[in-house]
Amino acid sequence: MLRELRQFFNKSPLLVLFIGINLVVFLLINFLRLIFFLWDMPHHADVMTAWIGISSNPGLIVSRPWTAFTYMFLHFGFFHIFFNMLVLYVGGRLFSDFIGNKQLSVTYLLGGLTGALFFVLAYNFFPVFEEVKHQAVAIGASASVLAIFIAVTVYAPDYRLPLILLGPVKLKYIAIFFVIIDILSIERGNPGGHIAHLGGAFWGLIYGLMVRARIDPAKKIGLWVGSIARRFSPKSRLKVKYSSTRPLTDEDYNFQRSERQKEIDRILDKISHSGYESLSAKEKEMLFKMGNKP
Repeated sequence: MLRELRQFFNKSPLLVLFIGINLVVFLLINFLRLIFFLWDMPHHADVMTAWIGISSNPGLIVSRPWTAFTYMFLHFGFFHIFFNMLVLYVGGRLFSDFIGNKQLSVTYLLGGLTGALFFVLAYNFFPVFEEVKHQAVAIGASASVLAIFIAVTVYAPDYRLPLILLGPVKLKYIAIFFVIIDILSIERGNPGGHIAHLGGAFWGLIYGLMVRARIDPAKKIGLWVGSIARRFSPKSRLKVKYSSTRPLTDEDYNFQRSERQKEIDRILDKISHSGYESLSAKEKEMLFKMGNKP
């Protein structure tokens, strides 16, 4: 058990980070809400939500731009955060194995932003929301979580996920179920939340299709962010390392790169047909190394 946890922390540090942030914010916010309740100040909790959750009022978003990001880490209910973190854990691990650990953070954030955009546009466009279009507030990581799950589903739709009571079920059927539930739930309560979920799912669909087409904007954004971070990091002493081997020619480099890609494609096909557990230790290690390359 400890070994598996250690491997999880080492293999998916960004996934651990996002789950940790959500849990810490959940505990902190609910502790503050309890303090407000005991001191008979429930209105303070509403004020706190307005300053962290994202409003359907574009004017408030302009004055509180951070809410476009903070809302996707905010939960009040136990079952809300439990379900989101469960799907994030499962989808995040698959995402790290198939697509890469470094792309996880960008997908989480862009999925949340797309969900927020769907939420705001819907409340300011559809007549049914006319009376409350400037009062609604969205919270939760569901849009971000669905973006990750849908993206990996589009990339490996036939991968079978073992479910309790149901047995192995293909990812594409689970994803379709999630989307249908959100569509049917819009008129039954929390319409803004379900619309935001669909926004996250939409970004996951687009991103998954791009990755399948060998286009990865999340990787490029991650490299851009990393280059900015390195500008502000302390400069280390220059280390010169001499190599005893001759440099590769362009032909040799392209050949090696082509062979590595063929091996990765073979491994992904094997996962799609037989599942991740069918891989050998060497294949898992290679998939992990390639997934974490910039």
